[in-house]
Amino acid sequence: MNRPWTLASSVAGAVVVALDGTVLTVAQPSLQRELRASFAEVQWTSTGYLVAVASLLVFAGRLGDRYGQRRLFGIGMLGFGAASAGIGLAPGVGWVIGLRVVQGVFGALLQPATLGMLRAAYPPDRLASPLAVRTAAIGLAAAAGPLVGGALVTGMGWRAVFFVNVLHALAFGLPALLWSGRPPVPDRTPLDPPGAVLLAVTLGCLVYAVTARPVSGAALALAAVTAAVLVRHERRTAGPLLPPRVIGSPAVGAALGVLVAVSASLFGTLFVATYVLQRRLGLDPFDSALRSLPLAVLMVLSAALCPALLRRCGARVTTAGATAVLALGVLVLSGATATAALGCGFALLGAGFGTVMVAATQVIVRRAEVTAAGVAGGLQQTALNIGPAVGVAGATALLPAGPGPALLALAALPALMVPAARALPGRAGVTSITHTPDEPVPAGGPARR
Repeated sequence: MNRPWTLASSVAGAVVVALDGTVLTVAQPSLQRELRASFAEVQWTSTGYLVAVASLLVFAGRLGDRYGQRRLFGIGMLGFGAASAGIGLAPGVGWVIGLRVVQGVFGALLQPATLGMLRAAYPPDRLASPLAVRTAAIGLAAAAGPLVGGALVTGMGWRAVFFVNVLHALAFGLPALLWSGRPPVPDRTPLDPPGAVLLAVTLGCLVYAVTARPVSGAALALAAVTAAVLVRHERRTAGPLLPPRVIGSPAVGAALGVLVAVSASLFGTLFVATYVLQRRLGLDPFDSALRSLPLAVLMVLSAALCPALLRRCGARVTTAGATAVLALGVLVLSGATATAALGCGFALLGAGFGTVMVAATQVIVRRAEVTAAGVAGGLQQTALNIGPAVGVAGATALLPAGPGPALLALAALPALMVPAARALPGRAGVTSITHTPDEPVPAGGPARR
């Protein structure tokens, strides 16, 4: 597999999805005015996408393991681009909502493949560097998104922000489908449709429940019931959707938990910080974006430095330290009003999140066999979709008590997950590819990771 092309494709896929989310936020007020939509309808342009993505990520990863990550990546990119073009031409808000759901389906096909391709192209002990490049690109997209979206909406209208995706989709989606290299190793593991349906219902209900206003108790209850049925089914089926060697690994479980906690804390904090900057301090959106710019800058720098930290300290110490740094950043913001204090708080947030993203993702992806890399990528992406939904929902519920108490609660969330990092591998687990206790060595052959 061509490594430079694979890395470029992985970065392009991640950036397209990241940009789409940030520019939509900027475009929503203009969209609402032009299409005469209600606030509830505008909210569903985001909720419909999130529910579709979160529901299908893991099963999409399984499809990539079965039929080839490159093929799923190509289908996902082209479908995402086609849905984006359709949204740009939509005559009404109902069409926008429906096509955002379609876009979410193709986004679910695309996202796990961006990680699965990296796992197939790079040996386990060299994964940290491409993951760092990918994370840094996401950080740049997060910083550029509001600026690009604002410029496009101001100059060309809200529809332009969706047409931007079309060129990237064609540039990377078509080569991925037309590439005639060596086909993937056949994988005869059953797809487990019942498990896929149960997981989709569980995750979809969970995301809907926490994004609904007010929180939907019925959806939460249904998610709990289907989760219990899913656990029972996965334990009994011969070919589970969630391979025990992936989901049963203490290191993978800890890494997923940390990702959920830090992403919930980050996005909940950004939600509260936007309220503080614009409502309390009276800043306009552009000035607010400038105040938060250190977050994106430090996210890029920390991602670039993380591979060296992993080699020197291991995933355990690196992740625990970065999680604590992120919690400290939220604490600083809880009492900040001056520009310098705000910049320091946002910088700590970016440094912590960028480092955790690379370190935890590296643990999740490298611990999976190549034939389960898509599922591992789907789990990582699921954590990064559920975390923000939970964080924003929690921040919304806590904000009436004041931004200070809300931010203190959001700081406690990652702080409580610092001990979980003890389950991650130490320095030896990063610099070598030897057998570890939760990775049994196949009989008659060396350990594989």
